[in-house]
Amino acid sequence: MTIRNLHVLLFALIGTISIFIGNSQSEEEGVVKILKGTYTPMYTNTEISEGQVSVNSFYIDKYPVTNEDFLDFIKSEFGKKWKKSKATALFVDENYLSNWENDITLKPSILRKSPVTNVSWFAAKSYCEYKGGRLPTIREWEYVALADETKPNATGDSLYVRKILAWYEAPSTVNKEVGQAVNYWGVYDLFGLVWEWTSDFNSIIISGDSRKKGDLNKKLFCGGSIVGASDLLDYAAFARYAFRGSLEPKYAIRNLGFRCACDDVENKIE
Repeated sequence: MTIRNLHVLLFALIGTISIFIGNSQSEEEGVVKILKGTYTPMYTNTEISEGQVSVNSFYIDKYPVTNEDFLDFIKSEFGKKWKKSKATALFVDENYLSNWENDITLKPSILRKSPVTNVSWFAAKSYCEYKGGRLPTIREWEYVALADETKPNATGDSLYVRKILAWYEAPSTVNKEVGQAVNYWGVYDLFGLVWEWTSDFNSIIISGDSRKKGDLNKKLFCGGSIVGASDLLDYAAFARYAFRGSLEPKYAIRNLGFRCACDDVENKIE
């Protein structure tokens, strides 16, 4: 699973693409190129013109990073500090790789090609850097996740929304091999297996101080969050935002994995 020698992540969704220019898959196995465009995110503010945000072209992994991929990483010189026995409490919590027997052995019930989970944001970020990439941003992840199997923007499709909600309601799907479902772009498993880290997952966190200072994003705080939402019926997106708002970067959660991404420097939005 390479990304021009790197890998790719995610975590959020639902908006409306306004400007779109087809899809394009990289010739290299495991990597997909996403072409630039704009979309309407779940939350908007006065700094965004007409609710639209721009996304530059970028590359993203076709699949979530697997247990097998992460094992190769921690066996490397770069990644050895992220072994279960060596990772420091500053960067991981007590659940880190808790579904592994030890530093290099998975529990018998865990599939090598299922998404790696119980990894902190710090560990995921380090893995992507090892591969020459980075975690995707929330905007990048949302932009790609707008697509269903046949079209880049499926946000108005009730079947698409029902599929996502059905996944949220289903029993754990963590221990399944990657490659279960593909979207328009050729990206697999954005929904249906695990949640995914993004580089800026905590950009929506609002504190009491933020409210007192009159922060423009105060509408994201507690019950006021619904006021700034672009789609008041998008229950799945509310669930994702609530989940992200509860995270800390050292948390390791059994249904939270990641994938990597990298920039396409030749095709930027000016």
